[in-house]
Amino acid sequence: MKGLIQRVSAARVDVAGETVGAIDRGLLVLVGVEPQDTLASADKLLHKLLNYRVFSDADGKMNLSLSDVGGGLLLVSQFTLAADTKSGLRPSFSSAAPPALGAQLFDYLVSQAQGKHPQVATGRFGADMQVSLVNDGPVTFLLES
Repeated sequence: MKGLIQRVSAARVDVAGETVGAIDRGLLVLVGVEPQDTLASADKLLHKLLNYRVFSDADGKMNLSLSDVGGGLLLVSQFTLAADTKSGLRPSFSSAAPPALGAQLFDYLVSQAQGKHPQVATGRFGADMQVSLVNDGPVTFLLES
């Protein structure tokens, strides 16, 4: 399971002109699911999302986690993260999980996050989404579980 995290001062997801998820300061996470991923993969990714130290402390060093700062967590499913881009000029999606598995693991990740963190928002699985963000830094990391 992959999570492309972006530290943001604000982010939102719109579907058909309606905002379906939004946060202020926190992490926007684009989530990619691969066929070999399991519930344990989602648990491991969530642990990293909540505890990865990407926020600045009083000395300006990245020593604080999302849990430490109480920021928002915006989870957005994105199967293109699992694309194979090693050869050619067109991505292959054979390395992405089938939609049913992707939805199951993404929904599990969201439900686990909601049980462990006070501010969780999401996009809409499988929808055509418009994601808006103000990347703070910019700070972006690819986490894998």
